[in-house]
Amino acid sequence: MALGDGVSGSFLGVSLEGLASFFIHRLRTLSMKYIMDFTSDWNILGGTMQTREEALKYGLSFPDTYQNAPFHDDNWQLVRYKHNKKAFLWTYEKDGYINLNVKVDPENAFYWRRIYDSVVPGYHQNKDHWNTIILDGSIPDKDVKLMIAESYDLISDSPSKRIYEAVKKIPKGKVATYGQVASLAGDKNMARAVGNALHKNPDPFSIPCHRVVNAKGELAGQYAFGGAWKQGEILESEGVEVSDGKVDLKKYQWEKW
Repeated sequence: MALGDGVSGSFLGVSLEGLASFFIHRLRTLSMKYIMDFTSDWNILGGTMQTREEALKYGLSFPDTYQNAPFHDDNWQLVRYKHNKKAFLWTYEKDGYINLNVKVDPENAFYWRRIYDSVVPGYHQNKDHWNTIILDGSIPDKDVKLMIAESYDLISDSPSKRIYEAVKKIPKGKVATYGQVASLAGDKNMARAVGNALHKNPDPFSIPCHRVVNAKGELAGQYAFGGAWKQGEILESEGVEVSDGKVDLKKYQWEKW
């Protein structure tokens, strides 16, 4: 075995020159594989959001939203939730970058600020409940979208919305009480609010308020869409027996909670 400018000799019958060539080739192959894997992962993540147009397009992809410029200044473009007209996404240019203001749960506000330097306390807004996202290319697209989605959920949430979503889950052929709906909507003490919300049901065809009865199984005398008689008629068409304005809860009450 001799060592000079190159590598010579043998090991287990294989020339050292051959082994060196093999390992160099292998390292190059592995390096290229990791580069390709990284590039693939980056493409899956979608890169980074950096333009106002991307942010507005994503904000407007949520249900019941619309764009608004309230200050007669094109630099400020907002996306609002139409049912309460509250903005969940503010977009504006500042210091050469597009900024986004998003609402945030106070417990999450500092989490995002800790992991990204470009997430800072909300500009001109409550610092505990709002964050500003600076679109400087440092935050993965998926996390920008996650923060916008959280803002939408917080702004669009309301007792009525949760009540309607709970009522949608009551299956055909079953009924639930006001108290059950209140619990499913997150507050067992708002049974009265359930009645008020259902009386103002904006979409009786997809929110089956006729499947809600009181704790005794009695139908709603003030059923907003035709009275107790109409409520009973619809329930019977779905296979629920109604006798003297009441439903047998032991037989028809929905128990899947």
